Order: sequence, then C-alpha cells, then structure tokens
Amino acid sequence: MLKQTTIGLVLATLLPSALADANEPLDIRVAYVGQIIDRGPVLSNLIPEPEDAGLQGARLAIADSNSTGRFLKHQYRLDEIEGEDTATLVAESQALYDDGARLFVLNTAADTLAALSQALPPDALLINSGSRDDSLRSEQCLPGMLHTLPSRAMLADALAQWLIMRRWNRWMLISGSTDDDLAFAESIKRAAKRFGGKVVAEKAWSFDTDLRRTAQKELPPFTSGTEYDVLVVADERGDFGEYLPYNTGLPRPVVGTQGLMPVGWHKMIEAWGAAQLHSRFEKQSGRWMNEKDYASWAAVRTFAEAVTRTGSTDVATLRAFVLSDRFELAAFKGRKLNFRHWSGQLRQPVALVHPRALVSSSPQEGFLHPVTDLDTLGFDAPESRCRVVEQ
Repeated sequence: MLKQTTIGLVLATLLPSALADANEPLDIRVAYVGQIIDRGPVLSNLIPEPEDAGLQGARLAIADSNSTGRFLKHQYRLDEIEGEDTATLVAESQALYDDGARLFVLNTAADTLAALSQALPPDALLINSGSRDDSLRSEQCLPGMLHTLPSRAMLADALAQWLIMRRWNRWMLISGSTDDDLAFAESIKRAAKRFGGKVVAEKAWSFDTDLRRTAQKELPPFTSGTEYDVLVVADERGDFGEYLPYNTGLPRPVVGTQGLMPVGWHKMIEAWGAAQLHSRFEKQSGRWMNEKDYASWAAVRTFAEAVTRTGSTDVATLRAFVLSDRFELAAFKGRKLNFRHWSGQLRQPVALVHPRALVSSSPQEGFLHPVTDLDTLGFDAPESRCRVVEQ
C-alpha cells in the first residue's frame, strides 16, 4: 500500500495537467503486428530466436502502462496480429484500423513495413520495432515512421568507436552470403571510414561445411594471410560466426554479430533499474528479454508516455508530442531517450556485450557532436534524406 501511495504522489507531482483531466477516463488501443520470418536452414547448432520475440515485450509494456495508468484512469489494451504473409498482415491491420486502432507497433521485415505504411492512413502512428534496415533511416523514408530498434549503422558505429578507442584500427571482415550479412558488412565498412578504422582484408564465407566437426581445421587458414588487430564478423543468422572465437589464424579478438556484439538490449544490462525490467519480463514470459522484445516494449511505452503527458488519445497530438523536444522516454539505459527529427530513430546508447558480461556502452567518451553524442551513432541529419519533422 505504501508503494502504491508513493507512486501516486510522484505522479501527482509530475503530471499535474494529466491529473487535472483524470475525471475523463481514456481507453488506449495498441496494435501489435508481428511477422513470422523464415530464416532458412542455420548451419551451426544455435539456440533459435524465440517465436514470440517482440510480442512478449509489447505485452509487458501494456502491463507496465496499466500499472501507472490506473492512477489516471487510463486503460491500455493490446490487439495482436501475427503471421507470415505480408498481404494477410496488411489486410488484418487495415481491419484493426477500421475498428478504431490508430497506434501500431510493427515487428516486421522492411518490405512489410513499406506495405503497411502505404496501406494505413496518415492518422495512424507507426513504430518499427523489427527491422534494422539502414535504408529506412536514410533513403527509403516511410512517411511518419518511427523506429525503436537500433539500425545496423548504429550498431556498427557503436562497435567502431570502441575499437578505435582501443586502437584496434586494422580489421579483417568476414561476412556471410545472406542479404542481412551483406548489409551489416556495409555498415561496418561505413563505420570504418567514419571513425578511422581500416578493413585490411575482406573475405566471404560461402561454405556449407559442418563446423561442429571441422572448425579447428578450416578456420585458422581461412583467417590467415594478413596482419590485423581484430576480426569483425557479419553473420546475423549464425551460420559460422559462433566458431570463429579461438579458431582464428592469429590470436585476435572476434567482434560483430558474434564474439563482442553491439546490441540494443541484453540480459547483461543490469544498471539503471534494468534488473527490475528483466525480472518482470522473465516472470511473465519464462525467458530472457531480447532486442526485439525491448524495441516493442519501448514502442508501447512511447505511446503510453505521450498519452500520459498530453492526457489525449488524438493521434496528431501524440505525434507532435513524441517528436517534440519535450518528449523523454525513461528506458533503463541511463539516459532519457527521444526521437530524431529527421529519421524518426530513437536515440539510445548501444551496449557492447559478450554472452555473459557487459563490456562497454557507446557512444564512447571523446566522440563529440554539436547536439548530443548519441547522434554519433547511425545516420546524422546531413547523412539522411528523411525528414519526419521539417525544421
């Protein structure tokens, strides 16, 4: 009872305008659209991504929003859509829109995002929590689309800053053959040019060998022939990258999609109240919270924060507030987060982890920016053609 009373007093202090309208109950619908994507056969023996990745994060955010929203008579409800086919997801999303839904969390591939953006009217507020595609933040500018999942460029820049800080400037880059692998490899090369790294050798992994039996024999010669400080791997699906640590031709660290990894969220992030977020999530879902879960959680909480601060469910009002300098999302990352006016990307630190420990967090100290050092990660305003808000 004391805990609830304390929360109520804090809300009364921070939210006077919202509490003034507390006699007007609000019902807030959030639609979650999740695409089940066939990743194809994975050549290494890995634990697959949970089938409900993203959805569980959205569910937790609804519970969190209702926990505080009850003081303001705000009731949140989640409409859930999941499927494989883009056309089906678009049709079901349109049906939800026709039924009154206006707030959408989209955990889908980039092409499905484009289809949904075209199909849903402009008064729907859309947040991408599933695609890392750089083009969505730089060239393929979907009208009004926001993004809570870090882009590949943000991840690559976070890693590059740490490598340059350590003076590990010479990189061997090994990439797989999938489109996602090639996209991450391009982000790595962009980051190298941006921060002063040098890709001294680049190799493509195109073999279908079973590395569970042959890694010790095949990988050392494959990663030899050039002097380098660190081996950077681009293997998003996990076909071969897990076998590179301790099997390199030179005794060098492995970073990238395996080894030391840049991530938007991870179990090993425990400071700033994150341990409590993990605890609530694990109690709900029975597993760890991953990047897709966190991005969907942040998307729902963005909607809830806007409703709380404005006391409104009007989409134009919510959009204007979310994209204003007044918006701040408390998101367990040690800083208040907000959205970039040009690309709609959520500014956020990027953690550098290996499977059992947090090593660092970027942006690294000393990488400066005239507005915020968070904008040293990913596409800055001059690098992007997108303009969610005209300045």
